[in-house]
Amino acid sequence: QVQLVESGGGLVQAGGSLRLSCAASGRTVGYAMGWFRQAPGKERAFVGGISYGRYTIVYADSVKGRFTISRDNAKNTVYLQMNSLRPEDTAVYFCAQHRGRAPSNDPTEYIYWGQGTQVSVSS
Repeated sequence: QVQLVESGGGLVQAGGSLRLSCAASGRTVGYAMGWFRQAPGKERAFVGGISYGRYTIVYADSVKGRFTISRDNAKNTVYLQMNSLRPEDTAVYFCAQHRGRAPSNDPTEYIYWGQGTQVSVSS
């Protein structure tokens, strides 16, 4: 069993920054991790993902150049640094553990999910 706990969400003005953290416990070695977000009335959307060894990092087009994913395997923690935030980035952000070694944008390939953290960006 794997437990994921996100933190770091909050309210920020457009153009500002936030860093989300996802602390993992349980069997995490070797597995890719991903970040997703869900805005009210919309489906859960892929933000980005990172392999265990950090060799593969992928992003959604909407966040490329603004968001950065990293992970500290010694701390079992994955991060999402969000810069140049926009009102359309407002959503609940979730981290998730993939079933395999490579991240993907398909939420059905992720087995474990955190409870989510709210990010709100004001204009």
